[in-house]
Amino acid sequence: MNADELEVFEGFEKDDLQGRIWRAATPEDLREGLEKAFGYRGDVTLELKDGRRLEGYLFDRREGGSLETSVARLIPKDRREKVEVRYSEIAGVAFSGRDTAAGKSWEAWVGKYNEKKAKGETGIALEPESLDD
Repeated sequence: MNADELEVFEGFEKDDLQGRIWRAATPEDLREGLEKAFGYRGDVTLELKDGRRLEGYLFDRREGGSLETSVARLIPKDRREKVEVRYSEIAGVAFSGRDTAAGKSWEAWVGKYNEKKAKGETGIALEPESLDD
């Protein structure tokens, strides 16, 4: 098995969501958008029906039988408390933060390592890049 086989599996396609705004026209749209936000590796902004906006990392979602009983759990960007927001309060989702894993695959890391090694660099290792870049 090679790195390409590990990166892709049938039925899965990576989405390029960074910068996208997901407007929920139906309850199914909202659920789909929040599911994508849960899998996103960056901050999102929940746009609420009352006009407020909550930006942070969506770390959990709990689906109930209705939008009223389903909640999204977010760690706001500007504080460490965990916030719960009912699906019924959400109008849309903006994928506002940088996708920390975009374009970063095992193959890309190995390629960078091999380039450095070919140039004769020493003290190199396969290590993740800083998330602060």
